[in-house]
Amino acid sequence: MNAPVKRLSNNNEIVIEVKDLEMAYGSFVLMRDLNFSIRKGDIFIIMGGSGCGKSTLMKQMVGLKEPAGGRVFYDGVSFWEAEPQEQERLKRRFGILFQSGALWSSMTLAENVALPLEQYTDLSPGQIQELVSFKLALVGLGGFEDFYPSELSGGMKKRAGLARAMALDPDFLFFDEPSAGLDPVSARLLDDLIIELSESLGTTVIVVTHELASIFAIGTNSVFLDPDAKTITAVGDPRKLLTESEDPKVVSFLTRGEGRKKK
Repeated sequence: MNAPVKRLSNNNEIVIEVKDLEMAYGSFVLMRDLNFSIRKGDIFIIMGGSGCGKSTLMKQMVGLKEPAGGRVFYDGVSFWEAEPQEQERLKRRFGILFQSGALWSSMTLAENVALPLEQYTDLSPGQIQELVSFKLALVGLGGFEDFYPSELSGGMKKRAGLARAMALDPDFLFFDEPSAGLDPVSARLLDDLIIELSESLGTTVIVVTHELASIFAIGTNSVFLDPDAKTITAVGDPRKLLTESEDPKVVSFLTRGEGRKKK
């Protein structure tokens, strides 16, 4: 088994701040008092067990679901308090890869990746075609432009979804359970790709996951959502949390319930 790839963000510039965020469904409060910041170039992990609100938090960060309270700042701009036009401008800076890849089954890979470029840029068809080929090559799918999603493996679909998420050169890439449904080898290759893209493009990456292999392989910072406490109970590099956290729930999660090995 290969050793986990590890990179560190040395940039102290804070580009995302979540302040006093509350997630609720009617009168039922899922999470409250969520406070954390994300630095430029981080691969930031939102982790916790099933049903703790990880994906809901991501949706509130990218403008898909308004929080019950609190704020989300991008470079000092409060997203949910901004005018609709400003919100749209901020959304152009996001790239999102959902669990399924969310590819249009009736479109080829080239057509899927070209869609945001056609909608949001004034590029000519030739320029779009060139960019599409470049993005697919970046994720290892050069030459697959004319393939349909049904002709691809699960790992290839995830990479194709990533190419589309990167189409507009986003400052922020959001991943919702990127390894879901993948075999261990494909999951590891996707982890390596995330690191490579982050380092080469300087993109800030936010990953929702409960997969320990990915958490330790790619994460530079993280938050742990505790459904019993209904808030964040740990913040920091997941590898440091593994060795230094005093919270038994955090230790149990990061060791699959086995606890730290005694020396």
